[in-house]
Amino acid sequence: MAELLSLGEAIERFVKNGDTVALEGFTHLIPTAAAHELIRQDKKDLTLVRMTPDLVYDLLIGAGCAKKLIFSWGGNPGVGSLHRLRDAVEKQWPQPLEIEEHSHADLANAYVAGASGLPFAVLRAYLGSDLPKVNPMIKFIDCPFTGEKLAAVPSVRPDVTVIHAQKADRKGNVLISGILGVQKEAALAARRCIVTVEEIVDDLDAPMNACVLPTWALSAVCLVPGGAHPSYAHGYYQRDNRFYQAWDPIARSRESFTAWIDEFIRGTADFSAFQAKLAAQQEAQ
Repeated sequence: MAELLSLGEAIERFVKNGDTVALEGFTHLIPTAAAHELIRQDKKDLTLVRMTPDLVYDLLIGAGCAKKLIFSWGGNPGVGSLHRLRDAVEKQWPQPLEIEEHSHADLANAYVAGASGLPFAVLRAYLGSDLPKVNPMIKFIDCPFTGEKLAAVPSVRPDVTVIHAQKADRKGNVLISGILGVQKEAALAARRCIVTVEEIVDDLDAPMNACVLPTWALSAVCLVPGGAHPSYAHGYYQRDNRFYQAWDPIARSRESFTAWIDEFIRGTADFSAFQAKLAAQQEAQ
């Protein structure tokens, strides 16, 4: 059953050094606040899983939290490279980073397999692709019924999944609206799941066929308004395109990146304090 906790308490209790951690959200509802808190608490040796690593994983990698990345695309959406990811892979700064690259369809199916309690996922993919040459976890099997060659990959079963959603009720049930990525599958595949939300309400008022994660499938629900920034939360706020553009020069050098996280993440008590400091900087510019 989900407990209503502060984000700081949830990260402290449910994320351990060395854990496999998935932070999922597609286009919107990206759990940025949780990534910041992992850095504040100096979590180490994490295996990070995400279908589309973007700024949240650039932060975690550059801050020295990650030892491995399991992913299916990586970049600053609409802008360019993730410079901290590249530096870790190419020059082992701040430490070496092992990478395991998959396709989107592969990783999505791996989450589904994990949520289903299966050891691996099977999909029709990768014939003619070079990815199996660089990822030994991609195998091929023959269908026992048709003889067709199919791809097989290990299921993804994170120690912890963290997602962001629009709202939760006071019992810890969570409603996700708008574009869905693999949040539901990632949550159900995990041993522990933390959800940050925009608001906590008496009644979810969930429409028919809505995505509702039940309290019994979650470990903690944390009230963090704006917790997906700079991505957007459908129905609450828009994407901060200016921040994505500003991130490129910040992350491009080790010195500017370190100075930024020391001031805005390690130098703030929580995500609310971060938001206030960032807003003050933007107003001054």
